[in-house]
Amino acid sequence: MERRQSLEEQLRCPVCLDIFSEPLMLQCGHSYCRCCVRSMTMDVLGQLQCPVCRCAVDGDSPPPNEVSVSSEAHLETCPQHHNPLSLYCEDEQMVICGLCGSIGSHRGHKITPLGSVYSRMKEDISCLMTEFQQHKRKLEDQICKLAHNKSRITNESDVLKWVVRKEFGELRRCLEVEEASFMQQVETSAAVLVSSLQNQTDQLNQNLNRLQEAYSTLQDLSNEGHLDFIKKYGSIAQRFRQSQDLQQRDERSFSSVNFKPGFNHNDIKLTVWKRLHRKVLPALELLKLDPQSAHPILELLHGDTVVVCGALLRRLPDISERFTFSYCVLTNRGFSSGKHYWEVEVGNKPRWRLGLIKGTTDRKTKLVKNPENGVWLIGLKDGVYEAFASPRVVLPLSVPPRRVGLFLDYDGGALSFYNADSPDELAFIYSFKLEVQGKVYPLLDVCWHDRGDNKHPLVLLQPHTEHLGPLPHTLKHK
Repeated sequence: MERRQSLEEQLRCPVCLDIFSEPLMLQCGHSYCRCCVRSMTMDVLGQLQCPVCRCAVDGDSPPPNEVSVSSEAHLETCPQHHNPLSLYCEDEQMVICGLCGSIGSHRGHKITPLGSVYSRMKEDISCLMTEFQQHKRKLEDQICKLAHNKSRITNESDVLKWVVRKEFGELRRCLEVEEASFMQQVETSAAVLVSSLQNQTDQLNQNLNRLQEAYSTLQDLSNEGHLDFIKKYGSIAQRFRQSQDLQQRDERSFSSVNFKPGFNHNDIKLTVWKRLHRKVLPALELLKLDPQSAHPILELLHGDTVVVCGALLRRLPDISERFTFSYCVLTNRGFSSGKHYWEVEVGNKPRWRLGLIKGTTDRKTKLVKNPENGVWLIGLKDGVYEAFASPRVVLPLSVPPRRVGLFLDYDGGALSFYNADSPDELAFIYSFKLEVQGKVYPLLDVCWHDRGDNKHPLVLLQPHTEHLGPLPHTLKHK
């Protein structure tokens, strides 16, 4: 009986105190009969005051569960209370009716009107869709970049294949020219010898024919009668004997003639390699260091091929060609066209810079080391090799070079650096693209001597310098 009375109390409307008739829940969560809700008075702001909690709720719009019922005619009903499913239990995440939240199993749970839940979930879905759309755009952008990268690599590989075909085509043409030269030399030498031997053969054939004729004459004489034989013998025998004696004196014994084309067939590859080497990579340039450009603290030795940082400044004319801030020196010749190759011995020197400089670059201030200022350098400092590009590039060299080769292709617009330690190959270090007009000069920067720690020289190698064999002939990019 007590439980029944308690249940009846829970089912009573707080306004009319009767059992709920079409119960509706206000936005504050309290339920009333539909007619009781409609009888409540709104204030000037269009708000209702809940009789239980005194919370102000919007009176212009119907209660949330009524909105759901009116907006969705097909809304399902609660299987237990047969009321419209107009509320949402946050604790158990399920849709309920008003009685489920008031007297049912969801009493005391956090209850939210479906309208609010719907708006919140719609907002969540909208945010999720926005995130998906953003992620989709990122993926599309990545795919586009990958496609562009793929296209670029394909184009670059096509260009490189064209360059490879062009370079090897030139090598084949050079080889064909060399082959034709050797073939011509062989054919010319053989033709001369064959012609000489043929002339000797013709001469001997003529002698043989004369001997044959003389033999026939003598044979005819031997067949004559006694009287005619004696009459003719004196004139014929004596003449033929004199001719035979003369021919025997002029006759030379046969000696074999050897074919000598002017080259050893075992040296063909070496000879061709030497010629191609000069065509593919220029010979080591004959360069000297220019005393007029050297900083006053620098000392030039061994016929202006070696430079070291001295201890004292020398009193030298302050001419425009001379460096007065950076410890640099240029070569005595610059380049404004063509291909040129030179080498510098750096040895174990801990700090140095090598490269190229425009002839018009200011030498009276601190050298701004980047291509934009007409300076293309690589160098070593504190154990780190770097190229002075914009920005600078660290060079991860596994083997420190003791000898650096520099190859300038002025017309092709490139300055390349190589490790030239090996006599058989040049190991690629770095390459600058060169966009320049006018003369450029090889530059050697010895850097500050650092109280003797960096007093090692830089040596500009000469063409006659021994390189443990021939000059490198293989350009090997690592």
